[in-house]
Amino acid sequence: MIPFEEKMSRGGGAAIEEAAIEEAAIEEASRFFLREGPVHETLHRIVTRLEELKIPYAVAGGMALVAHGYDRNTVDVKVLVTAEGLQAVHRALEGLGYVPPFKGSKQLRDVETSVRIEFLVSGQYPGDGRPKPVAFPDPADVAVEISGVKYLGLVSLIELKLASGISNPGRVKDLGDVQELIRILKLPREFGGKLNAYVRGKFEELHQGVERDQSGG
Repeated sequence: MIPFEEKMSRGGGAAIEEAAIEEAAIEEASRFFLREGPVHETLHRIVTRLEELKIPYAVAGGMALVAHGYDRNTVDVKVLVTAEGLQAVHRALEGLGYVPPFKGSKQLRDVETSVRIEFLVSGQYPGDGRPKPVAFPDPADVAVEISGVKYLGLVSLIELKLASGISNPGRVKDLGDVQELIRILKLPREFGGKLNAYVRGKFEELHQGVERDQSGG
């Protein structure tokens, strides 16, 4: 099985095969923004199974950004669960339409679409994985329902994105995601008061950056 993210990352080159791959990647991206294609199919399939199994969850990552109004492409589905929920997921689904990318992995891959499902676990930490004032919460405490799917609420989504970007220089895109949410949703500076103190200063910094861009300063 060729991972979906690998298919999407291929492109360019003079060979006919490479040109065809690039064209396919562009087509998939277009389908994504129409709420179609493998990633959306994978999202709705895994959510249906989690609901059937009565496992608390909250969709996170790029798909949560989309649900909250920031349309950006993504090649995987991230889902927040508890440690007990993760065990239940693997007991019920592993080998039945879903396979781990390698033995012992907490992640799964949808056999039909080849899209990776990354599980985030309550109590663990975003970014560098080291202890910090912001941890992955219990999905039951932070989930909001949007179009029949439970997603991370906006406050939790922004807190986790900021904590990830602050602690891991390799996750600077998470900070960019927050800046785009500020811009697109027109979040007021006061929104920062809802956030954990650990990330509040970074939110203020990003908000000031958006204000400078909009004023042309």
